[in-house]
Amino acid sequence: MKLLVGMPAVLLIALNLSAQERLPAGTVLPVQLSATVSSRTSHPGDRISARIMQQIRITPGFSVPAGSRVEGKIVNVVPASQSGESQATLRFDRVVAGKRVIPILADLRAIASFREVEEAQLPAFGGDRGTSSAAYTTVQIGGHDVVYRGGGPVMEGSEEVGVPVPDGVLAEVRSSPGSGCRGPLEFNSPPQSLWLFSSDACGSFGFPDLKIARAGRRSGEIVLTAARGLRIPKGSGLLLRVTGAQP
Repeated sequence: MKLLVGMPAVLLIALNLSAQERLPAGTVLPVQLSATVSSRTSHPGDRISARIMQQIRITPGFSVPAGSRVEGKIVNVVPASQSGESQATLRFDRVVAGKRVIPILADLRAIASFREVEEAQLPAFGGDRGTSSAAYTTVQIGGHDVVYRGGGPVMEGSEEVGVPVPDGVLAEVRSSPGSGCRGPLEFNSPPQSLWLFSSDACGSFGFPDLKIARAGRRSGEIVLTAARGLRIPKGSGLLLRVTGAQP
């Protein structure tokens, strides 16, 4: 009987821990793809994984460290020969941080080629072999945010929009007119971990014909299309945003 009496308390503790470790809607997850997704070689049901590139600060006692994984699956693949354009549907459904598994639904704000990821880490001006990368001035992907590392801010024109941190930048997400991407959410508007992306980055960057046909805001199903064979190489950058918790 003692075991039965204690069970509700154990369940309550477990539920409280689970509630504390939910990622709030609006949380941004900057990730780098761990394997290539292709309309020729990928198949429905294949699992996909991406590495979180910057620490995600949720509350003072809860964060998701860089190096954690966002995992999901390929829902559908349509080769170019069937419809005139190739298509891949993805869904990311959980964050794996050590032994913690956190269910999520997420949409896609921006996607960038490996080349764009590399260029965003190079100095825009003033860098040479004698300059530490911690003091570079760099330009973020998908916008005009300039990062003054080594003590400076993140600027968009004359406006300060964020601050650099060792593994990326912290900035409040913004919407650009006509972009289709939302700005900060009323219930989750603190500075977000954006890694190499601009605060208003929205869409596809560095891919000649890749488009985000559906961002997955409601269902979590992200639909990408390309005029020819769709290929998203390993190392590409994605800016995901949590929309809710996967049941």
